[in-house]
Amino acid sequence: MKLIIAVVQDKDSNRLMNALVKKNFRATKLASTGGFLKSGNTTFMIGTEEENVATVLSIIKDHCQSRDQLLAPISPMGGNADSYVPYPVEVQVGGATVFVVPVEQFEQF
Repeated sequence: MKLIIAVVQDKDSNRLMNALVKKNFRATKLASTGGFLKSGNTTFMIGTEEENVATVLSIIKDHCQSRDQLLAPISPMGGNADSYVPYPVEVQVGGATVFVVPVEQFEQF
């Protein structure tokens, strides 16, 4: 058995959950926050048999697309804010960060 941990952008989370349910995979959704952009994410925990891992990864890949987004940088805390001009910066958001880890034991009560 494997545990798939997928961190996805909030905008992709409902589509991903619907696709997983449609293919009969159960998942637990956890609200999370990204450290780099400090934006909302959703972390999915999906337990499945090893032979289903490729299918789950394919579903995640199909429903969590990366995209470019303009963000205004945060002004520096220590410096003089008068000379700081926050020009928007284009960053890539979305997609998914996925970890597949072995499960030593699984119990359901």
